[in-house]
Amino acid sequence: MPTFAYVAKDKTGKIHRGRAEADNEKMLQKRLQESGYWVTQVTKEGANKKRKNPFNFMGKVKLNHLSIFCRQFATMINAGVSLVRCLSVLEVQTTNKRLKETIRDVQNRVEAGETLSRAMQHHNNIFNNLFIGLVRAGEVGGVLDETLDRLAQFLESDLKLKQKIKAAMTYPVLVMIVAFLIVTGLVVFIVPKFIEIFKDFKVEMPTPTAILIAISNFTTSKQGAIILVGGGFGLVFAWKSFIRTKFGKRLFDKYKMKVPIFGKLSHNIAVARFSRTLSTLLTSGVPILQAMETVAGAIDNETFTETIMKARARVREGDPIGEPLEKSGLFPPMVVQMITIGEETGALDQMLGKVADFYEAEVETQLQSLAAALEPLMIVALGFVVGFIVIAMFMPLIAIVSSLSSGGGDDK
Repeated sequence: MPTFAYVAKDKTGKIHRGRAEADNEKMLQKRLQESGYWVTQVTKEGANKKRKNPFNFMGKVKLNHLSIFCRQFATMINAGVSLVRCLSVLEVQTTNKRLKETIRDVQNRVEAGETLSRAMQHHNNIFNNLFIGLVRAGEVGGVLDETLDRLAQFLESDLKLKQKIKAAMTYPVLVMIVAFLIVTGLVVFIVPKFIEIFKDFKVEMPTPTAILIAISNFTTSKQGAIILVGGGFGLVFAWKSFIRTKFGKRLFDKYKMKVPIFGKLSHNIAVARFSRTLSTLLTSGVPILQAMETVAGAIDNETFTETIMKARARVREGDPIGEPLEKSGLFPPMVVQMITIGEETGALDQMLGKVADFYEAEVETQLQSLAAALEPLMIVALGFVVGFIVIAMFMPLIAIVSSLSSGGGDDK
């Protein structure tokens, strides 16, 4: 007989949570109602994972939905609205289906006596360690509205940075897609027609034309198509599987910061995210050790994560935070000096906020320069490839025209 977890209220309004065996949900609800309980939720044990797995890649909660959630939540808490009532209103207002279901579950757990941060921990795929850490700090300090407001600001700042990166990369990506389609169309549809003409005239192929014909024959053949498509998907799958491993992720994060042009950008983004996250946590009253642990988990870079955790171990022993960061070589001297001054003056959160502002502006400038440099380079590369195809096709045509002209003169 399956086991069900339930949440129910008695006649006095007290919340009861428990587990019971029953043939199905309806039978359990009927039994509880007969006992004088009003049932608010019944969940089959072991069914949650099966039900949620298909949605791990679908119905993702975007940053803008979470920032709006935090902003509205903070406003209502500040206005004196009860926590349960806030969650009820937020559930109705949100347009994201997955977030709506999550808020409903959090509300039920809060009604059952759990704290807000503990209820959110059950949904760590939506509410990350930073989110939960700030909420917990707000609960402990009695300033939940302030921490939610800071969290909304942090999410909005993070969203703006990602939008800037996306906007800067949109045009180069579109140029790459158009270039790929043009070259594929020429090789697959146009070049084979020229090949038939060359075969009829039995003209000797120059080296560029022979290379292009070999590429076209391989691309248009079944074996070639299978190799290209299968190989492409295989490489993507192998790469994603590799960077999911701890070793692969560490190796990728280490060397992506050494790639020309893009490496500097990636490094500055990591520094900006470190500074902004740690500043937000410290401002909200999170202890330094807990804040550093949260930051290490929030930064999507294993190299930075290891460095931050090593620095945390040194701080726990009583050392200042600036020294281990300086020895790592990942943090520029200006960042280390700002952190050191912040520690000495007791304004570390403010200094980190200024560092974050500086590096976010630096990232924006780099993105603009990168987009401006990539556009002409990609157009030149596309022109080179198309030019090679045109020249490779016209060289045999010139030979054919020359042979026909000389042949016509001999007959005359």
